[in-house]
Amino acid sequence: MSGNHDHGAHAHSHGHGHGHGHGHGHGHAHGAGSHGTAFAIAVVLNAGFVVAETAASFVSGSTALLADAGHNLGDVLSLLLAWGASVLAKRPASAGFTYGLKSSSILAAITNVALLWVALGAVLIETLRRFWQPEPVNGLQMMLVAAVGIGINLVSALLFARGSKTDLNLRAAFQHLMADAVVSASVVFAGLAILLTGFQWIDPVASLIITVGLAWASWDLLKDAIKMGLLAVPAHIEEVDVRGYLSGLDGVTAIHDLHIWPMSTTETAFTAHLVMPAGHPGDAFVHMVSTQLEARFGIHHATIQIEQVATDCMLHAGHQKHAHDHA
Repeated sequence: MSGNHDHGAHAHSHGHGHGHGHGHGHGHAHGAGSHGTAFAIAVVLNAGFVVAETAASFVSGSTALLADAGHNLGDVLSLLLAWGASVLAKRPASAGFTYGLKSSSILAAITNVALLWVALGAVLIETLRRFWQPEPVNGLQMMLVAAVGIGINLVSALLFARGSKTDLNLRAAFQHLMADAVVSASVVFAGLAILLTGFQWIDPVASLIITVGLAWASWDLLKDAIKMGLLAVPAHIEEVDVRGYLSGLDGVTAIHDLHIWPMSTTETAFTAHLVMPAGHPGDAFVHMVSTQLEARFGIHHATIQIEQVATDCMLHAGHQKHAHDHA
């Protein structure tokens, strides 16, 4: 997350006793947007390997290789989607899209996981067919192709290692590529086992284990992506901690209409109404709060409304200091 480019707080006094402070702490976390070269390299490497591995799976007769190729294909599509979303996210806001197209990164994250599960489903069908109609497998070819896959996936994953800590899209790319490296390693061992024992059933068993394991590993990613799509509080932020910080500020007597939601896979928005006595600090106070929200919680876009008297909406909500938000 880069430095805080705060546009300042604007307090507007109205006859009905409201002060509206809009403190915008814009921490422009570039995330996927600054990884164009990494995306390009990873897409080229993995697309080339998918073609080679798919061909090798038919030559060797290995469904384990096919499972690995299916997952690699899902990664290529995921990388392309994440790359496209990162480009769209950099477009400026407009009258029709006042937040710009930042949320495209959330849509890409959801689509990425969905595509992965479709690919795994297709591989699972072929794996089950092989249990009933076994075919001879060349264990040595399996090992050689999968060994190349380990190297390609590790190199690709390292391109996204740093950005994966702050961006769900990059985390999806990183996890998929690391999972592929593990899958390729398991295919190497399966090929070795077939060479040593001659048991052809090892191949579909390995494929089944790989498919189920990848589905299990991607479950958390799926949940995180869907939560973002439903505008849930980002995983790195505890709503109770934010509320506790605001409640502890001098002069704050009540909090209501507190909302925290993801604008993209890297940026978070926030709104809240703070009830304070007449003569509140105004601009300087709101500026300080928005700066602290970014520093403490990673909230980049904070809009704070100061209310000098109890309003109808506050009375209707019935919230006092430390009370839970009605959302």
